Amino acid sequence: MDNNKAIEYITSRDWRGSRLGLERMGKLLALLDNSHRKLKYVHVAGTNGKGSVCVMLARVLTEAGYKTGLYTSPYINRFHERIQIDGEPIRNESLISLAEKVRRAAEQMDDHPTEFEMITAIGFEYFHESACDIVVLEVGLGGRLDATNIIPAPEVAIITPISLDHTEQLGGTVDKIAAEKAGVIKSDGPVISSPQAPDAEKELRRAALSQGVGIEFVNPSDITVSENSLNGQIFSFKGLTDLKISLLGAYQPENAAAVILAAERLREAGWRISDAAIYKGLADARWPARFEIVHRNPSVIVEGGHNPKCAECLSDNLRAYFPDKQVSFVIGVMADKDFQSMFSKIIPFAKRVFTVTPDNDRALDAGMLAEYFRERGVRSCRLRRT
Repeated sequence: MDNNKAIEYITSRDWRGSRLGLERMGKLLALLDNSHRKLKYVHVAGTNGKGSVCVMLARVLTEAGYKTGLYTSPYINRFHERIQIDGEPIRNESLISLAEKVRRAAEQMDDHPTEFEMITAIGFEYFHESACDIVVLEVGLGGRLDATNIIPAPEVAIITPISLDHTEQLGGTVDKIAAEKAGVIKSDGPVISSPQAPDAEKELRRAALSQGVGIEFVNPSDITVSENSLNGQIFSFKGLTDLKISLLGAYQPENAAAVILAAERLREAGWRISDAAIYKGLADARWPARFEIVHRNPSVIVEGGHNPKCAECLSDNLRAYFPDKQVSFVIGVMADKDFQSMFSKIIPFAKRVFTVTPDNDRALDAGMLAEYFRERGVRSCRLRRT
C-alpha cells in the first residue's frame, strides 16, 4: 500500500457518510488495544470556530514545551493536515503503516467503520506511537455520538459558538443541537464555553450540572480590542495585555479568550503553561481558509465557512475590512447546505459571482447556483473545468 492507495482505502466510497454512534468505534479501538485511553486530551466541540480554537491552543501547548497532537477536519490542501504533531502533518510512511494496521482491524468487523472513524483511529494510533503529551481533538459532527467522544474525560472540554448546522442529524433547533454537543462534557473534565445564545447556554449549564463539573463562559466585556486590521488583531483579556493574533474577524478574540481560559484550567491541573507560551502560541497560530488573505493589491480572500452563521461573520468581516466596496466571489457549495440563507447575507457585497461545482458527490451544480444569484440581480456565471 502506497500513500495514494492508503488514502483511497480510507476514503472509499463504500464507507463514506456519517453514521453516528460509538459502538463501531469501540470495537475498532478494542482491536487496536485501546491506545486512545493512554492519551490526554482537550476536546473541542461547537458549530463555528472549532478549528481556530484547536490550532491556537495546540500552538500554545507546543510553545509550553509539550509534544502536542492536533486532530481536525476537514483538510484544506492535503489529507495529512488532519493529523499533526507540533504543527507537522503526519508523514507518508506513518500514514501508510497505520492505514494498513487499521484496515486489518476493520476487516475483522461485520459492520465496517466509517471513513471518519478510521481516520480518527489512525490519529489515535499516531499520537500514541509518537508519545504525545496531550492531544487537541476536534469533534467531527455533534458531540454525544461523534467518534471522537470515545475518549475518557478530557483535561478540558471547550464548546465554541453553537448555531444551526447539520440539522438532519442533530436537530432543527439550537437547544437540540446544543444538547448533542454537550455530550462531550464528562465528569472530572472542566468546561470552557464561548458566549452562547440563551437556549444553548441553558443546555450546556444543564449538562455540566448533571456531570458535576464547572463551566465557565467567555465574557465579551472582558475583551478589549485595540487594533483590528488586515495585519491582525491586538487585544487584552483578563490581565493579559497586547495579545496578538493573525486570525481575522471580530469573533477571533473570543476564540482566543476561550483558549486562554482553557490554558488556565490546564495550569490548575498541573500543566506548566507560561504567559509567554500563551502570547507566542496565539501570535504564531495560522489557520487556512478562515477569512485568509492569500494575496494583496488586489486582496484575495479564502473563506471556508459553510453555514448561515459563518456567512453572517463573513459579511461582518467584509463590512469591517472593506467598507463601501463590492467584491467578486468565486463560490461552490454542497447541495445539502442552507445556501439560500448563507448567500442572502453576502449578496449586498457582491459585484459579480463566479460559481463552481466542487469535486464532491454532495455538490450543488454551478449552473443552478449561478441562476440563484441571477434571480436576485447579481451578475453571475459558472466556471467550467478545463
